[in-house]
Amino acid sequence: MGKYSINKLPSDVLKSTAENASALRKELDWTQLDLVEKSGVSYGSIKRFERFGKISFESLLKIAEALGRLDEFEALFIPNDTKRLKRLFDSE
Repeated sequence: MGKYSINKLPSDVLKSTAENASALRKELDWTQLDLVEKSGVSYGSIKRFERFGKISFESLLKIAEALGRLDEFEALFIPNDTKRLKRLFDSE
């Protein structure tokens, strides 16, 4: 799977997530040190994440918050019934 498959492996998602976070950081004209300051995640962790896609989930959430993307994580594991109810109330 992965590189030659339509299904991605977890390692593929980690790598693309790291690349996207780095791109978002650069769109904001932030250095890695700026992200350290805004997220509270160590410089070494940010470097390792952007380079290899390795990071703790808590640190990833802190980076997502700093980049304005934390809401997208909250919606990731919502059960289908809850999503249906949310759509019902959002459409009013």
